[in-house]
Amino acid sequence: MSKPWKPDSWRAKPIAQVPTYTDTEGLSAVEERLSSYPPLVFAGEARKLKQGLGRVASGEAFLLQGGDCAESFAEHHPDNIRDLFRVFLQMAVIMTFAGGMPVVKVGRIAGQFAKPRSAPMERSGDVELPSYRGDIINGIDFDEASRNPDPARIEMAYRQSAATLNLLRAFAQGGYANLDHVHQWTLGFVSESPQGHRYQEIADRISEAMDFMRACGIDADSVAALRTTDFFTSHEALLLGYEQAMTRVDSTSGNWYATSGHMVWIGDRTRQPDHAHVEYCRGVENPIGLKCGPSLEPDGLLELIDLLNPDNEAGRLTLICRFGADKVEERLPALVRAVEREGRSVVWSCDPMHGNTIKAANGYKTRPFDLILREVENFFAVHRGEGSHPGGIHIEMTGKNVTECTGGARAITEADLKDRYHTHCDPRLNADQSLELAFLIAELLKRDRREQPRQSAVAGL
Repeated sequence: MSKPWKPDSWRAKPIAQVPTYTDTEGLSAVEERLSSYPPLVFAGEARKLKQGLGRVASGEAFLLQGGDCAESFAEHHPDNIRDLFRVFLQMAVIMTFAGGMPVVKVGRIAGQFAKPRSAPMERSGDVELPSYRGDIINGIDFDEASRNPDPARIEMAYRQSAATLNLLRAFAQGGYANLDHVHQWTLGFVSESPQGHRYQEIADRISEAMDFMRACGIDADSVAALRTTDFFTSHEALLLGYEQAMTRVDSTSGNWYATSGHMVWIGDRTRQPDHAHVEYCRGVENPIGLKCGPSLEPDGLLELIDLLNPDNEAGRLTLICRFGADKVEERLPALVRAVEREGRSVVWSCDPMHGNTIKAANGYKTRPFDLILREVENFFAVHRGEGSHPGGIHIEMTGKNVTECTGGARAITEADLKDRYHTHCDPRLNADQSLELAFLIAELLKRDRREQPRQSAVAGL
């Protein structure tokens, strides 16, 4: 029997990665107000996402999860939201066609404001101040006023999330997701990319498929699914006071849901089984993500699975693997074998970003595109070797033409980083790099589709 749970039971547990608020009365007042505000998402939407992730867990769909490293108040602009959504749609169409299966689309958006940090303090010269932990907590400017955790920021994050969700729902259901438009955008990318010839075959085959559908009378005017889409939101459940305030009872089921986002995840630094973040997440019915890094052992993973998904519910738990290109082949197989041996239903997703962060010679933090690609390829290879399903990808990306990750078809160099380095925290793939990655994943999915019949035939001998 699991221990009793309440939305505030996490407060009796040890906790990591939390800020120290000097204005505790102001913090309590903000959390109390938030608890009476409307939910950002609804239980029925979270259940729909869980159903989609259940199909991913069984190998019948693929998960695309991505977005900003950390959302900022200053960059909250409709064009930024539109551009991210546009690239998301393009990536999903490419992967859907190549993989022959639906793509579940989950953004790191409308709530991804808090960031764990490797050290609680940051030094510049002789001055030491609290580390920047995301706009929901403090400001990025290096001065005492900005770095002091401010409860008012929590309310601002709620309001920005609500506005973002409003726009995303309009884009998803109002015609912007029209498949014809999305494919035309992708054709533009292929024609302009220096490596476009590599992707021309897939683009041409999508064009042929759409021409055939139109000839059969199947188009966006007659089929709603060709002009609308489902798009879900997610973020790291780091600031638990905010999460508690947004936790509500679903009137139809009587279960507790985090209404701050459709999916929340536990970070690699906060996944201690007896700590607050695991305690909070085990009690809400949303789909839950769990970051899995190189320090996680098979027995430790199984313990966390038992805590977070004791009923072995399909779609409940996504394991977001972040090892680094040089460690994934060494560390991932043992985890996959343990989970498969115990018959646990999980989604295996690859985060090729966080384990491949380096500091360039000019001081910029960056991520080489070739290392990102290598981790994805190794992730697929491990699952192919273990007979399991590589279920998804989890990336930090933007729809803008930034220069934060080196490499890619346009060969961004370390010297180029200074041109458009806009991130508040970690480097993100730009729009072209994101689409290039989508085409490369499409090739892996297509190869897996070709090999599945052969593997099935061998298994039947």
